[in-house]
Amino acid sequence: MRKHLWCVTFAVLFLATTIISWRSAGANKSDGKVNSTLNARELFNQYVNSLYQTASLQQTGLAFNVFEKAVTGYTNLKLSHQLPQSSSVLTVVDFTKSSREKRMWIIDLFSKQLLLNTWVAHGQGSGDEMATNFSDRNDSHQSSLGFYLTDNVYMGKHGRSLHLDGLDEGFNGNARMRDIVIHGASYVSQAAINRKGYVGRSFGCPAVSPRVIDKVINTIKGKTVLFINGNDDSYSSKYLDESGPLNFISADSTNFDLARL
Repeated sequence: MRKHLWCVTFAVLFLATTIISWRSAGANKSDGKVNSTLNARELFNQYVNSLYQTASLQQTGLAFNVFEKAVTGYTNLKLSHQLPQSSSVLTVVDFTKSSREKRMWIIDLFSKQLLLNTWVAHGQGSGDEMATNFSDRNDSHQSSLGFYLTDNVYMGKHGRSLHLDGLDEGFNGNARMRDIVIHGASYVSQAAINRKGYVGRSFGCPAVSPRVIDKVINTIKGKTVLFINGNDDSYSSKYLDESGPLNFISADSTNFDLARL
């Protein structure tokens, strides 16, 4: 009887130890998955912050959260092979800022350098000094938010200009049909600001000063990313989904660099 009792006790202890070990192993796996996700997010945030700090973007007025959105979109476009491997230039336009401010930034993400910070116009239908209304509708004369790819250079009524292809359907997908392009305009200048208090407005194009149009076009032409940010709660984009970059980092977290995408 006593021998039987010892056998039962031993069996119960063995079973309890086994269950505890299974639970511990399962908990470790779960924790490892969470930690992996957190590490990927932290690594991506650290990398974006490194770009931001090295290029001295804060000093020029570019908000970190806007830059982070732009880099997330750029990364997703790279991962989906919509960008050439060598494409390193990212252009950010922030229409939450006054047109009195230099609110266009052109950044080389590989060398972590700010290439140009300049004025840019918004559409006359979007507002006066501040852009508050956005549309993808033809003849609205409003600016359109979202991600674009730059394309070819051509000679138009504003001189040397650059075609843009909108990537966010419902927000900028009609860019080609609307002739939303980058071109030079005399109303984008310090003189215009001195006269009116803000730069002039376009028919929806992100127009820049004639003094920098050639530099802008030569720097960003041929399949580079342009991101236009603005105050519009309805705006959404699949390119702002962080899962793509985080999954890539989780798969290979060593020496993460956009140049390797």
